[in-house]
Amino acid sequence: MSADESSQPAALITGGGTGIGAATARRLAADGFHVVIAGRRRERLDETATAINVDLPGAASVLVMDVTSDVSVRDAVAGLGRCDVLVNNAGGALGVSRVEDGDLVEWQRMYDTNVLGTVRVTQAVLPLLRRSPRATIVNISSVAGESVYEGGGGYTAAKHGTSVISETLRLELNGENVRVVDVRPGLVHTEEFSLTRLHGDQAAADRVYEGVDRPLVASDVAECVGFVVGLPQHVNIDTLVVKPVAQAAVHKLHRAPIDWKTAD
Repeated sequence: MSADESSQPAALITGGGTGIGAATARRLAADGFHVVIAGRRRERLDETATAINVDLPGAASVLVMDVTSDVSVRDAVAGLGRCDVLVNNAGGALGVSRVEDGDLVEWQRMYDTNVLGTVRVTQAVLPLLRRSPRATIVNISSVAGESVYEGGGGYTAAKHGTSVISETLRLELNGENVRVVDVRPGLVHTEEFSLTRLHGDQAAADRVYEGVDRPLVASDVAECVGFVVGLPQHVNIDTLVVKPVAQAAVHKLHRAPIDWKTAD
């Protein structure tokens, strides 16, 4: 089934091949959307779409798109006939250097994906969203979009940018039927996030989650996306902050077992 069939709502998910993006694609497909899974790595996109289509035949398709390229975004979106929900998930972090030692190439890459990428895709998709009775933009930001911490200057600056885009866009679209939601996850244990940030150092990536009893996983964030998308169209969740119970704040993380009072 193609994304432009009028009988089925369509959701475009950037960074959809892995992690939160892939989990969100699975959740929205289960909710009845045709999911268009977008990203740079065709192999990962195909793996995710194939897995979804096994259980829900025709529910997923792939779209190779680089959110840092004007031409790539324009050409990719031009092939869509419909979009009801846009999930701007492409982004990520690079490095943990202090501001004084920061690699400006890494800062630029984070800004290009988290900020400019969100703007590029939003601009390209808005004409399609405006034709939809379910028009919703969900920007996946972070608790780093509202707080700061040592060694996170580049990432927190970029994610503050993502969140500010959400807040500004909501003001500018006031009076239209387009919802704008900013989802801000805390500690999420995914396969690639910390590994990429720490330049492939698996041991260092493992230490990020060491001792944390039940950090969030990608499907937890996907549940939040499914929730905000599934609400009646007149209901907008402006900002949804989601953290594991072990994380009281960006700087306060419990690294020991928690007595959950349950057997699971």
